[in-house]
Amino acid sequence: MQEVVSNSSPIIHLSKIGKLHLLQEFFDKISIPNAVYEECVIHGKEHEEVELIRKADWLKVHSVSDQKLLRLLESELDKGESEAIVLSLERKSDLLLLDDADARQKARIYNLKITGTVGILLRAKKENKIESFKQVLEHLVTTGFHIKTNLINRFLTEADECNK
Repeated sequence: MQEVVSNSSPIIHLSKIGKLHLLQEFFDKISIPNAVYEECVIHGKEHEEVELIRKADWLKVHSVSDQKLLRLLESELDKGESEAIVLSLERKSDLLLLDDADARQKARIYNLKITGTVGILLRAKKENKIESFKQVLEHLVTTGFHIKTNLINRFLTEADECNK
């Protein structure tokens, strides 16, 4: 079984578009650090998707130990991203779910394997779990997910939906 750690963005955004279940289908359980849980459930309590996240008993909350590395990462990243990277290293994860470009760049320094919200949706398309990648991606953007147009076109090509 894969060890997967997630930051808040993939969890929140997949919840917003009704696709949180994909994470459980693909990975069975996901480890999240305390800061990610707080960001998803406590700080975001006014959002309707919070109840889906709170009920996801397959999200397992963990504390991070390496406070020195955490402080170093927090000098450039937010707390959730920093804790997700540290937890991924501590748990020797097979995959880190992370969307933010700066955080991904930092995670690559530590040779962590990364995918994000769009990568999960692309996998869902390839495994026939969603019919239209383009429609789901458009819905994702309407919920506040930020992605550059050139990346959208690249992913549509990868999903074989560039002319749809």
